Amino acid sequence: MIGSLLGAGLAAASNGLYRRNRPHAYPDLIPQSPDYNNLEIKVALEKNKPKGHLPKAGNYITFRYVLCDESGRFTSGKENRGEKVFIWEVKVGQIKEGDFDISNTDGDSGKTAVIKTRVFNEMDLVYFDRDLLPYGRGQDGRYPGFN
Repeated sequence: MIGSLLGAGLAAASNGLYRRNRPHAYPDLIPQSPDYNNLEIKVALEKNKPKGHLPKAGNYITFRYVLCDESGRFTSGKENRGEKVFIWEVKVGQIKEGDFDISNTDGDSGKTAVIKTRVFNEMDLVYFDRDLLPYGRGQDGRYPGFN
């Protein structure tokens, strides 16, 4: 649901450069000019890496978010999750099919394709909110994934 809301918002804010594809269709955003590329949106809660059902090469924008309380404060721990969504990280990058770890476990709800850690860490960071960081900070106080 968060990805659908972000896709609708990005399309509306693009001044006609993109239109939203139908739900659960690849890519999420379709350019309205040949000068731009398709754009796939992936989201993940807290420390999770963005994932999809099948690996698909393309241009990605990823959002990671936390659930804050009514005042916008984030407190780490599943039992402390609030009800308001706040984005703490946005990354962009071009991803190949081989850049996904694929799981197809028997009895699982279906295939899962997670962006590999190395690839995800190398994506360009375009937004970062240190106050909402769900990770502990390194010895120098920096987020280890800040690139």
